[in-house]
Amino acid sequence: MSSIGVVAGAVIARAGRVLLIRRATPAGALLWTFPSGKVDPGESASDAAAREAHEEAGVSVAPLVVLGSRVHPASGWRVVYVACRLLDGEAHAASPREVAEVAWVRSAELAGYVPGGVYPPVRAWLASHPPATGR
Repeated sequence: MSSIGVVAGAVIARAGRVLLIRRATPAGALLWTFPSGKVDPGESASDAAAREAHEEAGVSVAPLVVLGSRVHPASGWRVVYVACRLLDGEAHAASPREVAEVAWVRSAELAGYVPGGVYPPVRAWLASHPPATGR
């Protein structure tokens, strides 16, 4: 974990689904994740989440709120989860070196993609902020 530092994850919901990416190289048991990556020096977690969403999934987002952070049970990394609003773009594997595929997954199906369970504040935010249809 120390070599990675802090990771920011973008929680992006649209039309009842949440954007996940499938890593080209899994981090331990972690294969599917929210678009996420290392927070650079001097960068906020919110800015990092927006940058990673663009770099990994080709979408532009606006960070809304930091949902919380934890040491991820599968990767051991400190992850800060940031709820984001989709602004523009069609999700795709924008960085094939890092991302094998993208998927819009129903909130109810997230547990099947995320080992160790969905972080409770993320689950609560998704339940209390159901995405509007369309963008």
